[in-house]
Amino acid sequence: MNCIKKLCAAAFILLGMTASAQEDEKTLTYPQLFFSAQAGTQVTFANYNNWELFTPTASFSFGSFFTPIIGARLNVNGAWNKGGYLDNVEDFRYKYKYMTTDIDMMVNLVNLIGKKNYYPVNVYLIGGVGLNYAWDNDEAYAHKDKLVLAYDDGRFSHNARIGAQVDCEISKHVSINLELAANTLKDRFNSKFHNKGDWQFVGQLGVTYKFAAKKAKKAKEVTEVAQQVEPVEVWETRQDTIWYDEVIETPKVDNGSKTWTVFYDINKSDFAANEQLASIGAFLKDFHDCKVDVKSYADAKTGKPQKNLELSKRRMEKAVKALTDAGVPASSITSNYYGDTIQPFAENDKNRVTIIVANGLKDGKDKKTVRKFKTKEVRYRVK
Repeated sequence: MNCIKKLCAAAFILLGMTASAQEDEKTLTYPQLFFSAQAGTQVTFANYNNWELFTPTASFSFGSFFTPIIGARLNVNGAWNKGGYLDNVEDFRYKYKYMTTDIDMMVNLVNLIGKKNYYPVNVYLIGGVGLNYAWDNDEAYAHKDKLVLAYDDGRFSHNARIGAQVDCEISKHVSINLELAANTLKDRFNSKFHNKGDWQFVGQLGVTYKFAAKKAKKAKEVTEVAQQVEPVEVWETRQDTIWYDEVIETPKVDNGSKTWTVFYDINKSDFAANEQLASIGAFLKDFHDCKVDVKSYADAKTGKPQKNLELSKRRMEKAVKALTDAGVPASSITSNYYGDTIQPFAENDKNRVTIIVANGLKDGKDKKTVRKFKTKEVRYRVK
C-alpha cells in the first residue's frame, strides 16, 4: 500500500512542477530520438496476499517520436519477482528473477486531441508485445510437492503490454514521467497454474532525455528581427514570349522498283541465281503490295526462232518456280516469254536473259519544322 501511495504522490508532484509552465507554441524537429531510465515497483498476481508480493523493478528504453503523435520504443524491464502459496497447512513465499523486452507503440493523446504540436505535459497511450524470461527459481522448485509447475531452469513467456505514461518537461532536453502498465504473461510463469495468463502490474518513475533540439523562438520575436534585418521586397509579374521549333510529321507512301537480270549460256535454261533471289526477298520485306514481273528472252543469232521461243519459255517457267520456292506468292507474279522476237540489249550474248522487275509501296513520313511560340508568366523583383 505504501508503494502505491508514493507513486500517486509523485504524480501530483510532477503535475505541480509544470502547472506554471508557459505553453508557448514551439517548433520541434522530427524524428525525435529519446532515452529513458525508470525505477519503481511491480507485482505479479498469484492468488495470494498480493500486497506482500511487491518488489523493486527498473526499465531502460530507447526510441523515437516519428511525428508529434506517433512514437515507438524498445523497452527492457526486469529485477526481482515474488510468488506466494497458501493452503490449510503451508504458507510460504518465494523469489525469482525476470526480464521483459518489448517493442512498444506510443500515441500522444494530448497532441492527438489538442490543436498544437507542443505541450509541456503529455499523456501517452502505450501498447506492445515481446518476450519475458524468468530464472533463478530455486525457492519455488524446493516446494515441488506443492508447486508442481515449478521449474529449476529458465522459462520463456510471451508478453503483451497496455499502459499509460504522463510525461512532464522540465528543460529543453529533459523530462520526468510516471508510467503505469499491465502485462499479460504465459500461464505458469510464477510456477502456479491458473488456467489463464498471469498478470503483472508495473508502476515506475523515470527520466527521459530527448536528443532532438527545439526551436523555441516566438513568432512575434522572429517577425521583429526579420523587419530589422531584411529590406522590404517588391515583386511584379510579366508575360514573356518563348519561341521554339516543332517538328511535324505527316505520313506518306513511297513507290519502290528494282530490276534483276539472270544471264544464261547458249541453249541453257537452269535458274542459278541465289544472289538475285536473296535480293528479291529483302525487297519484299521492305515493301508491301508488291508485284513481280518475269520476262525471258533468247538471242537472235543462235538457233532457229521456234526453238528460241521454246527455250525462253523454259527459262521463264524455271524462274517463276524458283521465285515461288523461295516464298514469293504466286498471285503476285506475272510472267511472259518472247524468244528472239525482242532483243532488250544491243549486245547479242546478253539477250540470253531473264529480267525480273519488282514494284511495291513503302510507308514513310514527311518531316517539317514549324516555328511556334508560347507565353510564360515570369515573376521578377522590382525593389
